[in-house]
Amino acid sequence: MGANTKDTTDATFDQDVLQNPKPVLVDFWASWCGPCRQISPVLDEIAGTYADKIDVVKLNADENPQTTAKYGVTGLPTINVYVGGEVVKSIVGAQPKPRILKELADYIG
Repeated sequence: MGANTKDTTDATFDQDVLQNPKPVLVDFWASWCGPCRQISPVLDEIAGTYADKIDVVKLNADENPQTTAKYGVTGLPTINVYVGGEVVKSIVGAQPKPRILKELADYIG
């Protein structure tokens, strides 16, 4: 976990993500996933830069299979953006920072 991101679990997902008044970027990741490790510092940087607009939380898919299955996550990394408790965008696979920022433009202004 980076300095600007927060970990969530099956138990805390509703509170951390679904009930959050801000848009939330959820990084579904696993410790064995190389691309997950590649994008982790990028997401931490985004979390720090846009902290006033969006929250970035990380969910270990291996340790939290209930939430992972609920949202149909089958490939890692998967980034879901939640607004008002609903998934409004999904990015599958490691993407370069400019692509991620472009995908998030509607939420981070």
